[in-house]
Amino acid sequence: MIGYVLKMYPRFSETFILAEILELERLGRKLRLISLKKPDDGRFHEDLARVQAGVCYLPERFPGHPIIFLRAHWRALSHRPRAYLGALFLALRHLPVSWKGFLRAPLVAEDAIASGCTRLHAHFASLPATTAMFAARLAGVPFTFTAHAKDIFLRSNSRRLLRTLIFQAERVVTVSEFNRRYLTDLAGPGLPAGRIVRIYNGVDLNRFRPETSAEEPRLPLLLAIGRLVEKKGFGDLVDACGILRDWGVPFLCEIVGKGSLHDDLAGRIASKDLGTRVSLPGPLARGELIRRLPKAAVVAVPCLVGKDGNRDGLPTVIPEAMENGGTGRVLEPGRPEALAVALAELLANPGLRRSMGAAGRKRAEELFDLRRNVAILALTLAGAEPPEHGSGTPR
Repeated sequence: MIGYVLKMYPRFSETFILAEILELERLGRKLRLISLKKPDDGRFHEDLARVQAGVCYLPERFPGHPIIFLRAHWRALSHRPRAYLGALFLALRHLPVSWKGFLRAPLVAEDAIASGCTRLHAHFASLPATTAMFAARLAGVPFTFTAHAKDIFLRSNSRRLLRTLIFQAERVVTVSEFNRRYLTDLAGPGLPAGRIVRIYNGVDLNRFRPETSAEEPRLPLLLAIGRLVEKKGFGDLVDACGILRDWGVPFLCEIVGKGSLHDDLAGRIASKDLGTRVSLPGPLARGELIRRLPKAAVVAVPCLVGKDGNRDGLPTVIPEAMENGGTGRVLEPGRPEALAVALAELLANPGLRRSMGAAGRKRAEELFDLRRNVAILALTLAGAEPPEHGSGTPR
């Protein structure tokens, strides 16, 4: 049994975690989901009904449940004093960023022991991984975690705590080669060989398939999918759409998702009089995205590095759209004019789009197959040495 420690489950934007859970269960792995917060998205993907694992929701804040937290800490100290004091001293070395994870750790450890978990795995090298590190000590089991993007690139994150997490974990998984090298450099000398492995987020190649119809719509669809936050670069996309409109390029653009910049983007669309060309349909269920992606002429992923250092490690929408590297157009971020030039070229050339799509599909089959990648992850979570595909340079 693997205890999955998550900040919030389910979370509408974290389709990669849902797909991973379902595939692990298909492989016969038993999971226990431990959520540090209750879901607040208000929308859920239909695939959630297929998840078999039970979910434990922890009390979210100490002030609302002080007796529950204090009793859990007392039980941990009484039953395993050496492990508890070791976790406490480790937490003290990393104050103040460590205290939230340490506070929750006894509750996670108790649920993991009661559920028969033999290891813990956390998604994101932030509160979930910190909590799992302390809880694993208290439960006497190993822990692993997957590092993504915001959790390792935000300038406000503690590099010292992240380095400790890397050395304390049995193994660290991350989603791109860039991330693996970044974390390896951060860890520095003394890092055990094979400690950090690269395993791409996978995509279900049976569900995400190319459109077989050759019919081209009158207005080709330009599609963008992601949270409406700075690092996604959707402001640049709106500006590029304004340039395309001024050039007389026919298109429609949909920016799918929700986030803190919704009103800013809506205002930008209105100020450029793009209301008939660019829309913000909000978040869409996974099934609807699967139906919509094949209808898109171009998928745009105009990511940039945010002012706070946040960036995308590997946007999930890239393997889902089967566009990456030489199978698309790669541009310098923050340049709407260059983005408009590339989009205009692709929108005007259906043959080029189809050839790129075919090459992208082939690359997805080589690198982003959900079943193969989760099988590698399953070996990693079992403590086995992953195949070379999980740690080397992309083929």
